[in-house]
Amino acid sequence: MANPIKINNSFYDYYGERWYTADDDPVALLRLENKVKAPWILSRINKFSKILDVGCGAGFLTNQFALAGHDVTGVDQSEDSLRVAHTYDRSGKVRYLAANAYELPFDDETFDVVTSTDFLEHIDDPEKVIKEFSRVLKPGGTFFFHTFNRNPLSWLVAIKMIEWLIPKTPKNMHVLKLFIKPIELQKYCENAHLKVIELTGIKPVISSIPIKRLFSGKVPDQIRFELTRNLSISYMGKAVKSLA
Repeated sequence: MANPIKINNSFYDYYGERWYTADDDPVALLRLENKVKAPWILSRINKFSKILDVGCGAGFLTNQFALAGHDVTGVDQSEDSLRVAHTYDRSGKVRYLAANAYELPFDDETFDVVTSTDFLEHIDDPEKVIKEFSRVLKPGGTFFFHTFNRNPLSWLVAIKMIEWLIPKTPKNMHVLKLFIKPIELQKYCENAHLKVIELTGIKPVISSIPIKRLFSGKVPDQIRFELTRNLSISYMGKAVKSLA
């Protein structure tokens, strides 16, 4: 029997400034996607919320949340990514610390909001992690997530096409078996006393993709993303913790 493909998370320790500067790596797509994700989340958060972002990477979301006036903490296991996040924190107020998502170093019911985007598909036990998110979330608090659906289309678009069009894509950056169907994620949330009340897909705006540069190996910065009802490839969601 062939060895199962294992997720590769090690490359995050070597991005450095490329988190914010690379145009020949999928991280450039992540930066562009966050132009949609951050406003969507911020529009659903009360003013002056206490936010925890798990798997924050180089702070794409956390730094925007802080600039919007929120009390923000970002955690990640990659200390190099946290160093870059701190460097790009224009508010100077985000608390960054290295932590294991399975055992967060916070008391019960500490945060108004927990966010975790582009993270759940990188771990082996998302249900356990979501229970930990719920533990540190106040009753009535909100959990926001983004991840990838698991099906042949998402494999083709989110894995193979990215590898074909961006040769510098890290090997095994994504593994299909770790992608999560929306119905599965909803069940994980239910088991953690979280009710999913909103789901939306994200897709690139086809007209914004410059065909002449499609095979350049680089990500054109004019590519835009938009929300869609179609959850086939990637999706965001909002879940609320029960008051009981």
